[in-house]
Amino acid sequence: MEKTTRIQSIDILRGLVMIIMALDHTRDFFHISAASADPLNPATTHAGLYFTRWITHFCAPIFIFLSGISVFLSSQQKDSSQASIFMIKRGLWLIFAEIIIMTFALTFNPVYSFIFLLVFWSIGWSMILLGIFSKISGKVVTVLGMLIVFGHNLLDFADLPQTGTPAFLIKIFFTGAATILPLSPTHLIGFFYAVLPWTGMMFLGYAAGTWYQKDFSEITRRKYLIRSGLALCLIFIILRTINVYGDPAPHQEYPTFIQNVFSFMNLSKYPPSLLFFCMTIGPALLILAALENVSNKVTRVIAVYGNVPFFYYVAHFYYLHLLLAVAFFLSGYQVKDIIQSPIFFKPAGFGFQLPVVYAIWLFVVASLYLPCLWFKRYKTKHNQWWLKYI
Repeated sequence: MEKTTRIQSIDILRGLVMIIMALDHTRDFFHISAASADPLNPATTHAGLYFTRWITHFCAPIFIFLSGISVFLSSQQKDSSQASIFMIKRGLWLIFAEIIIMTFALTFNPVYSFIFLLVFWSIGWSMILLGIFSKISGKVVTVLGMLIVFGHNLLDFADLPQTGTPAFLIKIFFTGAATILPLSPTHLIGFFYAVLPWTGMMFLGYAAGTWYQKDFSEITRRKYLIRSGLALCLIFIILRTINVYGDPAPHQEYPTFIQNVFSFMNLSKYPPSLLFFCMTIGPALLILAALENVSNKVTRVIAVYGNVPFFYYVAHFYYLHLLLAVAFFLSGYQVKDIIQSPIFFKPAGFGFQLPVVYAIWLFVVASLYLPCLWFKRYKTKHNQWWLKYI
């Protein structure tokens, strides 16, 4: 990343979502029912489990939106061709990192029997597409972002192909929740993040980057953030109440009030729906407005995680999986109990209750603070080419 004056509100919010994001991944690795029960199912969940999963819904859309802002600000120091090439190269690097670095972090499987394509996959493709369309014009990026985010749920009503290459491409780029492709009898690849809805959000983040240019009025920026945030929240409430458009899974009626609240707030992330984006980005814009000129000991600590998101993201996955391996052996399991599953050291029925999950999460986040602070300072003092990609 270039040596630019960082925008503290963006780093604070990004740091906050990075911290919360680790809670969901800790639950994936350590919660006893992570692989066997839906924490958002109103009929079977409870408030603690529901909240633990639901609050992490804010992480991916906010992170990708803020990435769009950061890409815009970074591109202002380059000509259009240089900026476009860098975005494309960064996107290709992220796709490579997803396949090689993150798949191993998730599975610890040295033969890569199952390749996970998750958030880096979607961000990588979004960067590539942003590099292409931003070269045309910022207005094209804005229009495409609006069309994708507000219009992609029209596909919920379309008669789409169900077989063949067209169906496969539509799933991995637009509609798929978990598309599994066999590569061989022993190897699979899973597409878990449909690319283009996330691309739309990155495009809108890129468009919002104009609000953070040096000559842009802080008062006007806060006004835009507040109005846009309130508008998205209102759209969410209206459309979710009408229950016709904006999410492929309309809310259902349940016997109790809390179950109905759970259903109302349970929105589709795979792929992300319009209402999912409204529910998450609306409050995020209001928080960004509130964080203008905020700086104290707590926010400075949080911002450290937001300064080095790639480093933290990769490190916390490896750290969690190593801790899972330790817990696996301390629980009495042996090498012979390691099964050839997508996630090594996570046999069926193994795990802990939520209080232990929360304790592990806090321990991991706290113990990664000093490494993140070190890497932040390293990036500040050095300018090797590879630091731009991490």
